[in-house]
Amino acid sequence: MEAGAPRTPLSPLERLRRFGEGHELLAIRTMLPWSFVGLVLGMAYLVAFVSRGPILVRLYGSFAPAFGAMSILLVVLLTWDLARRRGVPPAVALLVALPAFALSLPYRGATSALALARTVGSSGLFLAMIVAIGTVLVLRLARARFGARAGTALAAVGIIALAAAACVRGVSLAAGLAAVLAPLGGLGDTATALIVIVLIETLLWAIGIHGPAMLAAIVLPVYLDLQAQNTEALVHHLPLPHIVTVSLFLFVFPGGAGATLPLVLLLLRSRVKRVRRVAYASLVPAIFNANEPLMFGLPLILNPVLSLPYIVAPVVLAVVTYLAVAHGLVARPAFYMPSSVPTLVSVFLATKDWRACVLVVVNVLLAAAIYAPFVAAYERAELRREAAQA
Repeated sequence: MEAGAPRTPLSPLERLRRFGEGHELLAIRTMLPWSFVGLVLGMAYLVAFVSRGPILVRLYGSFAPAFGAMSILLVVLLTWDLARRRGVPPAVALLVALPAFALSLPYRGATSALALARTVGSSGLFLAMIVAIGTVLVLRLARARFGARAGTALAAVGIIALAAAACVRGVSLAAGLAAVLAPLGGLGDTATALIVIVLIETLLWAIGIHGPAMLAAIVLPVYLDLQAQNTEALVHHLPLPHIVTVSLFLFVFPGGAGATLPLVLLLLRSRVKRVRRVAYASLVPAIFNANEPLMFGLPLILNPVLSLPYIVAPVVLAVVTYLAVAHGLVARPAFYMPSSVPTLVSVFLATKDWRACVLVVVNVLLAAAIYAPFVAAYERAELRREAAQA
């Protein structure tokens, strides 16, 4: 491009793609899954050394406060990774972010560390993201404006002083976030919200933007909080309050986003050798609900034939699943289960209901029926292409 020539304006798709590939979202996408280690370790510690009663009661009761450990690990991992991406010394950013995070917790009314962790809940994940991103951003701007040493010192003192002043005055960023997120929780437990989220995830993935990772920062903490409320209700022998929780998506996405497990099974019998190879390479990951080999190997991204069932099938499964759970045909998910656990196992453990396995089988068959005619059309097109090349 010649000097002084006007720049071509970016298309909305290109703007969305660049947003999805920004440093902040990439850091969240990379580090959020690792922070679940904190959830597991927190639950293990609480069950072994803090909680009392039968093992199941201790396990269920440890779920909500274990988010505190997950949030601490997330602020460490996210601050370190984002600082590295933004050219800020990670150790310096961490020395600022951790005190700021600690000073932002809702101490008012908390009688113990366990009560504080339970109060924070999954809103601590949002708090960790805000503190990590805000700390790195302020440090980066201050270093660029005032120099490395002076900028770092000014930013560090300013951030910690502001957090300390708010803490002394009883103002808690975590409590404010919990209040802001409360309406989101009510919106999230609806069929409409479920369908909208499923649509956004699959539409973005179909055009090459990692929809689940892009929405994780907003959607995951909300649905984890609803999941924790179900678990808490079970501990107290109360009816489970929520249908749409993070574990409900296990029914909607067998094989990963787009419900691609039945697609892989259909492609295993393809007459096109290349397609069969991709299907066999994708089979084991699909069992564990990872479909990146299929998305990029087939590819499914920007696929003119298979994109439509890729978007439609999960929406149908979302409607069927919501209706089945809402009418009591399948128990509401009481426990969080990672998506990497094979679907039949995970839905049973999440609900403790054998009918959940039946619903998953029905969903897989429904998705296979939706995919089948499009797979046949895609195979015909591939055979014609191979014949033309030969």
